[in-house]
Amino acid sequence: MTLPEIVSREEWRAAREELLVREEAATRARDALNAARRGLPMVAIDKEYVFESGDGKATLLDLFRGRDQLVVQHFMFAPDWDAGCRSCSGFLDQIGHLAHLRARGTEFAVVSRAPYTKILPFKARMGWTVPWYSSYASDFNYDFQVSFGGDEPFERPGVSCFLRDRDHVFHTYSTYERGLDGLGSTTSLLDLTALGRREEWEEPRGRASSLGAPAGSERIRYHDEYDD
Repeated sequence: MTLPEIVSREEWRAAREELLVREEAATRARDALNAARRGLPMVAIDKEYVFESGDGKATLLDLFRGRDQLVVQHFMFAPDWDAGCRSCSGFLDQIGHLAHLRARGTEFAVVSRAPYTKILPFKARMGWTVPWYSSYASDFNYDFQVSFGGDEPFERPGVSCFLRDRDHVFHTYSTYERGLDGLGSTTSLLDLTALGRREEWEEPRGRASSLGAPAGSERIRYHDEYDD
């Protein structure tokens, strides 16, 4: 195994400061990329998708749970599988407490094509409490390009974002496979959405919302202190 070179503290500091210039440039480039993502057009969802959960049938609008935005993890779990995908499971393990997303008006949900009778015991085994829905009786997975039929059917992981305007739902963004690298934190998921982190500094302007709390770090609470 090849290890990093051993240097003095002064040499390390000089190398670190050189790398910091590149890191700060990458941060600015990421901010610009997120702004461009928020500038994407959106598509109205006209099809009536039906999902199943522990509470019975649900529509795509129901998955928002009254919030403005929805982030869906397309979790690979085909109807004939006995357990969910290992890499999708690793991704879901990284998702933090949903209170921080919900405080920004954004809901998170997991959707798989397996029947809910298979999802439920696997979810219990993994100890997850996030909302999880079965799309078994709908075209949702196929329409959002995470399930494919034909002679050799297959599944792929992904994340899709939706925006709600009263009772109208719009698709704003999707990413797949390597596009999921680095996702999992609250801010990384918000950066995929049309309204973003809802901060005043974000471009395009005019989408920030106080949501009943100050902007920036002052908005962050202990997860049991938010008014839901």
